[in-house]
Amino acid sequence: MSKLSGKVAVVTGASKGIGASIAEHFAAEGASVVVNYASSKSGADAVVKRIIEKGGKATSIQADVSKPQDITRLFAETKAAYGKLDILVNNAGVYEFLPLESVTAEHFHKQFDLNVLGLLLTSQEAVKLFNGGGSILNISSIVGPMPVETASVYSATKAAVDAVTISLSKELGPKKIRVNSLNPGMVETEGLHAVGFAESEFRKTVESHTPLGRIAQPEDIARAAVFFASEDAGWVTGQTLILAGGQRQ
Repeated sequence: MSKLSGKVAVVTGASKGIGASIAEHFAAEGASVVVNYASSKSGADAVVKRIIEKGGKATSIQADVSKPQDITRLFAETKAAYGKLDILVNNAGVYEFLPLESVTAEHFHKQFDLNVLGLLLTSQEAVKLFNGGGSILNISSIVGPMPVETASVYSATKAAVDAVTISLSKELGPKKIRVNSLNPGMVETEGLHAVGFAESEFRKTVESHTPLGRIAQPEDIARAAVFFASEDAGWVTGQTLILAGGQRQ
């Protein structure tokens, strides 16, 4: 039997990159997947198309999870489509790197409102649909435990995500809801190419400090996500797993 057979999963920010790969891997393991997107309908629809072509079940739902009213609608539409929820992957996020002298209130709130507050409110709504247990998986970052220069705000959001993960695991454990987080290092995604990091000296530096000698591909993260969402991890909660090819600095 597939690891996620009969399960319903919502993956936020799933129109590309890590989120898209997680959605496709979940569907391949038998889950019915809600591919959430904020703006890229074409990207989300392409993910759904790939899933359906391989015999999986998926639908796309637009919602900006930095907006409370969108979050409410996301789960109302999920309930209408599938009647229940078993798994939430909080993948939607934003990152901006700025030196201290350039940090503004707008820069701070843009990242905290989505990466932290949006994650909390999304989890709050998801729990209402869980029935007899569930799994929440937060996509954090290696820069939470290992902050980098010019990313003080982004690093702080991801450290907060890891703290939220542990706190919620204790709060929701009695409800049989597991909460864990994945902390990827650099991952080769569309976003990485968009900001110019994919061919940068920064990438080469990261690879030189990575024992496995490369940066991650989205499927490296997705395979770990399947484990945490499945009953294979039924005795695992409150954990943060670094996925960085052995990088420790």
